[in-house]
Amino acid sequence: MDALDDLDLRVSGCRACPRLVDWREEVARTKRAAFADQTYWGRPVPGFGPPGARLLVIGLAPAAHGGNRTGRMFTGDRSGDVLYQALYDVGLASQPTSVAVDDGLELYGVRVTAPVHCAPPDNKPTPGERETCRPWLVQELRLLRPTVRAVVVLGAFGWQATLPALAEAGWRVPRPRPAFGHGVRVGIDGSDGSDGSVAGGGPEGLELFGCFHVSQRNTFTGKLTPAMLREVLSTAARAAGLGK
Repeated sequence: MDALDDLDLRVSGCRACPRLVDWREEVARTKRAAFADQTYWGRPVPGFGPPGARLLVIGLAPAAHGGNRTGRMFTGDRSGDVLYQALYDVGLASQPTSVAVDDGLELYGVRVTAPVHCAPPDNKPTPGERETCRPWLVQELRLLRPTVRAVVVLGAFGWQATLPALAEAGWRVPRPRPAFGHGVRVGIDGSDGSDGSVAGGGPEGLELFGCFHVSQRNTFTGKLTPAMLREVLSTAARAAGLGK
């Protein structure tokens, strides 16, 4: 078992946030009528993607009847439909759909994760829950540090979680911290800031990109279009040395 696999295993056993534990398990018991014959995952959902990823996509949290049902990030819901179609369109996924953990989907040099690993009520984790879950993101970033060269953050909540996690993982985040916006691009220095040396053994910084979240509210209203999402992903892929 490699270090990321071990991290994913430990994430999936976390019970640190009582409200989230109660909610995810209640959803798994009661289910949605359309999925009544399925066994829900009902646990924290780990990141998904190959070790040594050069691009990291950070969302918000698993959906109650998406990732919380299937056990894979952005899998089995409409937000995932939009995201994986775009990843496929820019050459970063083997297929345009993500419906189940055994559907054969592969990501090419990309890992997908979230700052909160449990499905929250109303899709709204609290800031306190985000902070409690942050050490998992920090550990994930540290493990990816030798290879990751670009990060795409979907939404302001994820952006607010990612900046301090990057700093804790050893990158030098600009001050004042950059504000979230769709299409924002920020260069993050790879040095730890103490003596100019590089923290964590990785010689390079990374490029951080903001993107509106692939929520149904954003995609149904046209706030985020497929073309807008593809543009951010393709730009980030080039920054990471991936894609077409």
